[in-house]
Amino acid sequence: MEIGIFARTFEAPSLAGVLNAVASHGIRHIQLNTSCMGLSDMPDGLDSAACAQARREIDARNIEVASLSATYNMIHPDPAARAQGMSRLGVLASHAAELGTDLLTLCTGTRNPTNMWQHHTENNAPEAWADLLDAMEQALTLAEKHDVRLGIEPEVANVVNSPQKARKLLDSMGSDRLTIVMDGANVFPKGTIQRQHQILDEAFDLLGDRISLAHAKDLSRDGEAGHEAAGTGLLDYDYYLHLLHKSGYRGAVVLHSLTPAQVSDCVRFLQQKLQDIV
Repeated sequence: MEIGIFARTFEAPSLAGVLNAVASHGIRHIQLNTSCMGLSDMPDGLDSAACAQARREIDARNIEVASLSATYNMIHPDPAARAQGMSRLGVLASHAAELGTDLLTLCTGTRNPTNMWQHHTENNAPEAWADLLDAMEQALTLAEKHDVRLGIEPEVANVVNSPQKARKLLDSMGSDRLTIVMDGANVFPKGTIQRQHQILDEAFDLLGDRISLAHAKDLSRDGEAGHEAAGTGLLDYDYYLHLLHKSGYRGAVVLHSLTPAQVSDCVRFLQQKLQDIV
């Protein structure tokens, strides 16, 4: 396993500036967001020439694109918002290969209309699950068309709020193109942080065979745990990384939820942890 980072951790006037900041920390893997290319997070259109130029900048720095962010609220209460998000997902899927990846990361969504990362009481309603199944069927049709994979992340504030629900979705869809983004800081419902080894064991038992990407952040509490830089919170990183290695995952461990000023310390932290894995 090697260290990666959300490219949008760094702000710069151009993609070249962002990539220079990534490379200056010795990082060779990124989760790319089109905002780094001067576009919106989910653009209505994407130009192949712009993608080719971005790819040249990425390749020139010996950086690999581990994934492309394609997050929108898949169960937004407004069907028009869902349809717009799906259309934009199609745009990103059609250009992912030009940017050097076949993996797009999704947000399974929430009924919260203003923030796709915040819980809503209706997330557990049968109608929310039905909307997710419908959206995922459409997304997988796009994935087949454009030969990409999709990564979902169990997250307590979203409709897929547990490893159990993530497994249920995988089984319901029955497609190898649907994969798991594992983030050890996102799977602890309120009142469970003291049982984190047990919770992580369950997560990897259910999902370890389908992990396509690993995220690295930390948590300050359980439930809606906030977003802390890796190594600054309560997650047992030795155990998390041990389980990742045991599962057979050998890809990038992607830092996020950190400031540019925290990158050096987080890289050192992860480097030490990864060196200790056997």
